[in-house]
Amino acid sequence: MLPILIRWTVLCLIGLYLASCTNPPAQYDIIIQNGTVYDGTGNAPQVADIGIIGQRIDTIGDLSQAEAETVIDASGLAVAPGFINMLSWAAYPLLEDGRSMSGIKQGVTLEVFGEGSSLGPVSEAAKQRALENGDTIAWTSFGEGLQHLVDQGVATNVGSFVGATTIRVHELGYEDRAPNEAELVRMQDLVRHAMQEGALGLGSSLIYAPAFYASTEELIALAKVAAEYDGKYISHLRSEGDNFEQAVNELFTIAEEANIAAEIYHLKAAGQRNWPKLDRVLAKIDSARQAGMDVSANMYNYVAASTGLDATMPPWVQEGGTRAWVERLQDPTIRQRVVAEMESDTNEWENFLQLAGDADNILLVEFEQDSLKQYVGQTVANIAEKRGASPAETIIDLVVQNEGDIGTVYFLMNEENVKKQIKLPYMTFGSDARSIAAEGKNLESSTHPRTYGNFARLLGKYVREEQVISLEEAIHRLTELSAQKLNIQERGTLAPGFYADVVIFDPATIQDKATFEEPHQYSEGMVHVLVNGTPVLKEGEHTEATPGMFVKGSGYKEKEEA
Repeated sequence: MLPILIRWTVLCLIGLYLASCTNPPAQYDIIIQNGTVYDGTGNAPQVADIGIIGQRIDTIGDLSQAEAETVIDASGLAVAPGFINMLSWAAYPLLEDGRSMSGIKQGVTLEVFGEGSSLGPVSEAAKQRALENGDTIAWTSFGEGLQHLVDQGVATNVGSFVGATTIRVHELGYEDRAPNEAELVRMQDLVRHAMQEGALGLGSSLIYAPAFYASTEELIALAKVAAEYDGKYISHLRSEGDNFEQAVNELFTIAEEANIAAEIYHLKAAGQRNWPKLDRVLAKIDSARQAGMDVSANMYNYVAASTGLDATMPPWVQEGGTRAWVERLQDPTIRQRVVAEMESDTNEWENFLQLAGDADNILLVEFEQDSLKQYVGQTVANIAEKRGASPAETIIDLVVQNEGDIGTVYFLMNEENVKKQIKLPYMTFGSDARSIAAEGKNLESSTHPRTYGNFARLLGKYVREEQVISLEEAIHRLTELSAQKLNIQERGTLAPGFYADVVIFDPATIQDKATFEEPHQYSEGMVHVLVNGTPVLKEGEHTEATPGMFVKGSGYKEKEEA
């Protein structure tokens, strides 16, 4: 009897050994263990492990018996898809510093450009203007510009709309006129080529010259081409203030006539007198959505906007570009007319001097000329008082002395409306800012705190502290919903086969630190960030890795399959 038991025991041991040889523990490049996984869908989180092989997620589940070259313990932390910045101005800063520090520190793994302007297409005239300013543009087409950025090395993924202003400048320069038939055809061809190279759609910024000069019909003609490739029309409306409702109607017209999905950049009611208009605009959007129109919006989470002093002056004086604008302002007759228009309560153009209500609400943050950097962090009201001039005259003098535009923060919105917008189920988020490091030359200027804090502020202030929306809902908006809006595949969700853009953060501590007084402060609470399966942030510190990719729109895929 005993020999039989021994034989059976030996056979069982052999069987177990063979089983272990034929089914060894799964091997991954990275395992994220024991994290509270928010998959991006808005569903309740679950504690699980994530196994990553190469650039992609392979498995989500119990991987306690698996092995990996790198194991990240996410116990007590939230694990989510990488955040998508729906409105980024990081393209040129990333050419200088590909680390994307202020974005990565908040968990942004995709920066989306294209509010009116894009890296391409670039005309020979534009290249020549750049040379005259001491710069060199090493690409020509839209796709070449994005690929050049990636080839330089970037920590984050990048994508872009093609800018309607960039298209217009390519063919018309900075002239205030409509394109003729041949020019419009060429403009449409430029949009078509950009869509085939991976543009996400067409982006416009209609309060600024020369974008202001474009008619609704011109925008419809360009948007029709983007629609051929399932792209989106996304717009800084022609007005966010006195003509807010009319500007939304124009967006609806473009969307309907071009048969294209539409999105409003940084939705807001600007200026105290216009705050009540937000409810009427939201009702318009709800009605359009119920009628079947694909229209939505994004926002940043602050009561102040940021742009240039150009937004305080009429578009006609800016025709021809920066040099022509500065030269005109030095003509006494023109200067007198500009001052009169700046000080008038007009609604023919978006007058930020009037919308701010008071020059105390206009904060200057960035100058080109060293002689003017003494004014960084001061209001127009303060400077005007020191100079003994009116706010309008002070603004003109500063632009002339700076030989160009000046970075400016405008306090235009109210907190009640900010929270109201955050609650909207179709609302996503964009910083409307660069991604930069809090070091070196950047510290010589100020900036809007959204540069360093927009996404962390959502999760800290509005989710954890004020409970405006839930954490799973906020993550859904920052990830899956944003990817769906952009028609991007295999990103925005934690799922097998998707790219491993993953953020790991502490929901109890994530918080923006940047303020208007001291904006160059990184957000806190983001622990790890992976981009395409590569750790870019480890224990809160940048790894110097640059695995970012050019994320292309669906038009590019159609071209490959054709």
